[in-house]
Amino acid sequence: MLSRSLWLLGLAAFSARAQDETGTGTDVSTTATASSGRSSSSPSTTTDSDASYASLTFTNSDLSTISTSIPVSDFTGSEFTYITRSGQVTVTSTGERVFVSGTRTFTLGSDNATTSSNSQITRTSNTDALTQIGGNRTATATGTSSAPAVSNTAACNNYPEFCNRKYSNITEVCAHNAAFSIPRNAASNQELGIVDQLNDGVRMLQGQVHWVNETLYNCHTSCDLLNAGTWQSELETIVTWLQQNPFEVLTILVGNSDLTVVENFVPAIQNSGLSQYLYTPPYIPMHKDQWPTLGEMILNNDRVVMFMDYWANQQSVPYILDEFTHIWESPFSPQDPAFPCTIQRPPGLAEEDARENYMYIANHNLNVAVELGAITGGGDDAILLPNTAQINTTNGAGLEMGQLGAMALNCSNDHGAPPNFLLVDYYNRGDPEPGSVFEVAARWNNVTYNRPCCGAEARSPASAVARVSGVAVSAAVVFAVVLAW
Repeated sequence: MLSRSLWLLGLAAFSARAQDETGTGTDVSTTATASSGRSSSSPSTTTDSDASYASLTFTNSDLSTISTSIPVSDFTGSEFTYITRSGQVTVTSTGERVFVSGTRTFTLGSDNATTSSNSQITRTSNTDALTQIGGNRTATATGTSSAPAVSNTAACNNYPEFCNRKYSNITEVCAHNAAFSIPRNAASNQELGIVDQLNDGVRMLQGQVHWVNETLYNCHTSCDLLNAGTWQSELETIVTWLQQNPFEVLTILVGNSDLTVVENFVPAIQNSGLSQYLYTPPYIPMHKDQWPTLGEMILNNDRVVMFMDYWANQQSVPYILDEFTHIWESPFSPQDPAFPCTIQRPPGLAEEDARENYMYIANHNLNVAVELGAITGGGDDAILLPNTAQINTTNGAGLEMGQLGAMALNCSNDHGAPPNFLLVDYYNRGDPEPGSVFEVAARWNNVTYNRPCCGAEARSPASAVARVSGVAVSAAVVFAVVLAW
């Protein structure tokens, strides 16, 4: 009974510094336990030591691992650009804006539609009605209504509470390398595709993008290792989903893996139709407290925020935001199951500046550095792969070392606020059940997670009936135990 009480006490501590409408929190002294065991109240849904997914199968015994962490020096070469914050630039908008870069000229109108001398841009216009949020009514932004005002019951990013909450004051789940859901490929990071991710509640899509033969591709390290198709095709999928879900705000984090110029990303954005949804901030950079609410972004149809890690240039392409003047990250591609929540990028960022002005990403995707000889039978080079053997523990909602719930708590204790984005592999796997990553986010948002997860089958009516039946059986068992006690 003692361990059960301590577990419940730990869960209760989550609400002490959760995201709220004011963005403030209360001190939390609770820390996650460093125990390597699993709480008896959180049984795993699969055996961690032998995980089998659509993407790959391996056991701990198959791996010859290397424990060396990725040093900060790997991100401080001359090719990596970190913009120094020194005040803000106010963005003015009076009709069309013209940006010149090299031999290309881009004209940005009020709807983010860009025209260019670049022959790769084939789409010339975007149209999508804006919406109003209010009760159960939806109307175009230009329409009128004589109905009395009602309190909002429409959900913004799945929760009505989020509509009046700032974009920078919400914890969301981020799918690491979202497009990399290729079956039987060891370099995949997700089991379900982007549409399932978004339907299940993922609201940040992150991924490596490579510039190959004048085209952007979703590739993992190399297109020979994993090629998930063109970046434009991914954006087209996102646009279709946005059209079907008008009350959702998404974040896209672009990993500019080949460090190509930001202007090379414009044709895919324009041709996919995504430009009509992209948010252009009024300041460069935005401070954490300056972001609009989700409701404001939805009403203005500014429903996609796009960041790029390196070589963004907001003076040239204002809707692709520089990541590291807005967001800091905990250690990249972590191999340490303790998941330290230290500031790795941008290098040298002061804690006070980070707290006051930045959002942040908790990188919670456990990796193993596997010697290629373990896969090919020869060679001593290594490659980082998702540690699927521990994925249920890694994505777990609990407070034990290695679990997402523990990292979120430690990050909040260390930095005065919970993470804005929880970056995970195989988001659909977890402990005590699928959806545990969303449960962690909901706790820090002070909302209740009660959505089905994960994938289309889990959201089907038949599955819903089965879940209700399961809950009823569980309740009956608990009641019987109480009576017996």
